[in-house]
Amino acid sequence: MIIKPVIQGVVARSAHPLGCQQAVLNQIRYVQAAPQISGGPKKVLVLGASSGFGLASRISLAFGGAKADTIGISFEKGPSEKGAGTAGWYNNVFFRQEAEKHGLIAKNFVGDAFSSEMRKQVIDYIKKEFGGHVDLVVYSLATGIRPNPETGELWRSSIKTLDKPLSGPTIDLERDVMLPLDVGVATEDELDATVKVMGGEDWESWIAVLSDAGVLAKGCKTLAYSYIGPEFTYPIYHRGTLGKAKDHLHKTADVLNQTLQDLEGEAYVAVCKALVTKASVFIPAFSPYILSLFKVMKENGTHEGCIEQMQRLFTERLYRNGDHVPVDNARLIRMDDWELAPETQSAVAALMAEMTADNFQHVGDYQGYKQDFLQLNGFDFAGIDYDMPVDMAFLMSLRP
Repeated sequence: MIIKPVIQGVVARSAHPLGCQQAVLNQIRYVQAAPQISGGPKKVLVLGASSGFGLASRISLAFGGAKADTIGISFEKGPSEKGAGTAGWYNNVFFRQEAEKHGLIAKNFVGDAFSSEMRKQVIDYIKKEFGGHVDLVVYSLATGIRPNPETGELWRSSIKTLDKPLSGPTIDLERDVMLPLDVGVATEDELDATVKVMGGEDWESWIAVLSDAGVLAKGCKTLAYSYIGPEFTYPIYHRGTLGKAKDHLHKTADVLNQTLQDLEGEAYVAVCKALVTKASVFIPAFSPYILSLFKVMKENGTHEGCIEQMQRLFTERLYRNGDHVPVDNARLIRMDDWELAPETQSAVAALMAEMTADNFQHVGDYQGYKQDFLQLNGFDFAGIDYDMPVDMAFLMSLRP
């Protein structure tokens, strides 16, 4: 079958396996040539390992100097009579293939990371086939829905404000247009559900289960990812449901940091740069900011994608030859330092002030933004013939 990009609004409905393979290879090549991780972890569990920061973390830790064996958990779909499957499925497949070529363990669990059954499977695997312990747990699950572990009822996140409605532009990637978007005020139930889904409760639960099972190594670290952004983003990130969820995530890191003291372990949240991910394209009024930011940071030579961010995080922050991890006064690792530089934000503000629905493709870096989105799903890579049919029998033979 011939696989073409299918976009509905900001959702990709198709993925190209060979493009996903190329994306994995490109990231591996980057970290192999970058400054290497020194004194990094050897046994790593990544929750949410199939795309974005989770996938980049796994690639960095395996190929960027640490030579870590990894376990990845993700919820993905393989090929079937209905289609070729998801990008994350193929990211898992091709990461495992490359890791095994280098003598590394790369175990993929595909399923519900929130379920007790998945936790049992992972713990059993760690005990029986992974050396008995992990020394880093990366929490990078990005989802809009989480089941209540006691009742099975679904909590659904809502990206809304808490005080007054918000209006702002957003970008429809399907039609290449900028449209107005109104964001309403969340109810208490919507706020509570968003914190349940996007806060730190599940992260804390995973660490508790792993600790109780005795599979956390002495000195084990755990890490989650967050975003704060400039004042422009505050109505959503600070004064909205997202902000409250992120606050909960940040506080959870402090709780876990205390919990892990008996193991001489540590827990951190890394605040990352604004990037195109499968989650960020859904955030209201955020895409015009990213368009402006990309243009400015590329012109300044400071732009980073997920893989550049993660390699810098592990080499310069989390593993620094035994030094203490540098954090701000809220104990956050600030990987958004280049983004929030005053000169960068001043230039971004100037671009946003002149951006309209008529000129956004020229004022900002729309081509780079859309290319990043397409490449998340295996499209728009040079050297791949997207008119060439893909062998479905071959795809069906692949296993994550």
